[in-house]
Amino acid sequence: MDTIVIVVFVFVYAGMMLGRIPSLALDRTGIALLGAIILLAAGKIQPVDAWRAIDVSTIALLLGLMVLSAQFRLGGFYARLTRRLGEMDVSPKAFLACLIVCAGALSAVLANDIVCLAMTPVLIRTCAGRRLNPVPFLLALACASNIGSAATLIGNPQNMLIGQTLSLSFAGYLIDAGIPVILGLAAVWIVVSRRLGVQRIGGLTMSDADAPPYDTWQTGKGFFVLGGLILFFLFTPYPREIVALAAAGLLLSSRRMASRKILGLVDWQLLVLFSGLFVVNSVLVSTGGLGAAMKALHLVGVDVGHPAWLFGITAILSNLVSNVPATMLLLPAATHPLSGAILALSSTLAGNLFIVSSIANIIVVEQARLYNVAVTWKEHAKVGIPVTLITLALSAAWLWLRN
Repeated sequence: MDTIVIVVFVFVYAGMMLGRIPSLALDRTGIALLGAIILLAAGKIQPVDAWRAIDVSTIALLLGLMVLSAQFRLGGFYARLTRRLGEMDVSPKAFLACLIVCAGALSAVLANDIVCLAMTPVLIRTCAGRRLNPVPFLLALACASNIGSAATLIGNPQNMLIGQTLSLSFAGYLIDAGIPVILGLAAVWIVVSRRLGVQRIGGLTMSDADAPPYDTWQTGKGFFVLGGLILFFLFTPYPREIVALAAAGLLLSSRRMASRKILGLVDWQLLVLFSGLFVVNSVLVSTGGLGAAMKALHLVGVDVGHPAWLFGITAILSNLVSNVPATMLLLPAATHPLSGAILALSSTLAGNLFIVSSIANIIVVEQARLYNVAVTWKEHAKVGIPVTLITLALSAAWLWLRN
């Protein structure tokens, strides 16, 4: 094994675990990009091979779906939906249930991170108007968004990567994931309503949430394109990345909504993170590092390719280095027919364990802080830990039954 490659790999994945490098202003994206640059500069991979290492189909699918989600955000749909939920004349627990269902459903077909980013400020304002403690609802939003995103191959970045790399059937995966996701959303309602309560409080006030005004035409156009997208994914053999890019092109061809605004909401940082990790992992594989690690694990009785081991290791590794890097690292071991579903469900559902386990959690907590609503680690753990354990157990049982 090449020493430089191993050092760079450890540096990158330690950065994925810590979220940054001490004394340097580098986040996970910067760390992944720097690792790729070091390998290029050291001659461990040639520029043309680095470009080839990047999975263009995954990047294209991500880009297309980010544009679609940006359309809904700029059209004011997320804010309008959250306000309408808050205006319903129902009990707090019924409001909680409606929020969980809507967040889960939206995250299944749109980027869960953007769902959380757009809904959090309006949800806080809605809770203030109803004189409700916003913290349980914010925790439910984060958990439901993570769980809902596991339902399809377009719900989150790691699922898109898994679906593209393993050429999974969109409808087939939906069957694998549908039941665990539905039961998982029910578990969120049970845990949040029982453990934290949904009691009324007084004195919570805040200014109007900063959200785009609702635009019926732009929202309608978004739903029209989304409906066509899902139909193509379900019933045609066209490559998903091409269909997603075509949908993005259609939305960008607008007379009223500037493409600069839409593209400004694309998560370019995530696309760069993917690209950097593709290069780093490719070099590790080509130099035999990953194969040697798999053999070493096999010698001590750990068969990463076995469904049970893959499920458990994915959940643990996703909390150590984040779900996207963990998925990239474990994809070469995905040889079992259910490996795609195992990777997708385990990596995504593990994201509810702690605040830092998923970007959606962090977005909700940071957005809440801007409106003087504190979501502590302890409060999150009371929901996140039981929800994670329950949903992982449900998924494991369901996949075992389907095996």
